[in-house]
Amino acid sequence: MSTITGPRIGIALGGGSARGLAHISFIEAMDELGLRPSVIAGTSIGSLIGAGWAAGMTGRDIREHSFEVLGDMRSITGRLWQTQMRGFRNVFRSGISMQLDALQITRAFLPPGFTDDFRDLRTPLYIIATDFRSWHQAVFHSGPIVPAIAGSIAIPSLFKPVEFDGRLLVDGGVVNPMPLDAVAADTDILIGIDVNGDPPEHATTRIPSAIDLTLGSAQIMMHSLIAHYIAAYPPDIYIRPHVSAFGAYEYWRVREIVEAGARDKERFKRLLGEKVEAFIAGQQKML
Repeated sequence: MSTITGPRIGIALGGGSARGLAHISFIEAMDELGLRPSVIAGTSIGSLIGAGWAAGMTGRDIREHSFEVLGDMRSITGRLWQTQMRGFRNVFRSGISMQLDALQITRAFLPPGFTDDFRDLRTPLYIIATDFRSWHQAVFHSGPIVPAIAGSIAIPSLFKPVEFDGRLLVDGGVVNPMPLDAVAADTDILIGIDVNGDPPEHATTRIPSAIDLTLGSAQIMMHSLIAHYIAAYPPDIYIRPHVSAFGAYEYWRVREIVEAGARDKERFKRLLGEKVEAFIAGQQKML
């Protein structure tokens, strides 16, 4: 005898550096609806937040942890300083580098006692990084989880590339900033959260700085890639919160960024509720 089951929900958490903290509001929205995804995929900061979610953290858990470790410059600089101090042990062996170590940064900002392996997660998770040697995306779904996250967040120039699994990894946003493809198969509702942002509202007389041009060019590239993936894997729900007011590295503005995401929270809940109701109604007709 047939029974009614809930839909399989696949969600892709995009990359966007600090702007990706807006993901937290949509995780909280799903918690409030009593829903959990069947599969999660994340790129860059989406992989870091997605890992916490897949490990069983609620949206509130992730928000409170983020406020604790990112809520002020003292917390951030303290953790960064600890990672750099550990790196000083290797100075005489490998020389001084101005780039951050993505592995140490990942460990410093994950919750204490966080799982070491994909097999211990409660929800299947796909982490997207870029294989710099092959120019293709690298998708991680099993094995050690921390190196996969580190590779996914390793923004070129800011972070040293991560050697892992025979590959040289850099930020997943280089090839796939919103990995719909990783969760599209065998899902009934496909969701994409795009935190890349929009063109900055600079005065027309202002000449962009070198860093503005570098970061802006990366955003333009990711915008084009996201459009490609949306065309190839059309999501049932596509959310693009208004996060352009926040700089890529303004993590200390975590409370403001989460609040910016929350402005789309009710709309997201309404859209997702409608999709779930339509799915259940479709099952009832088939009984």
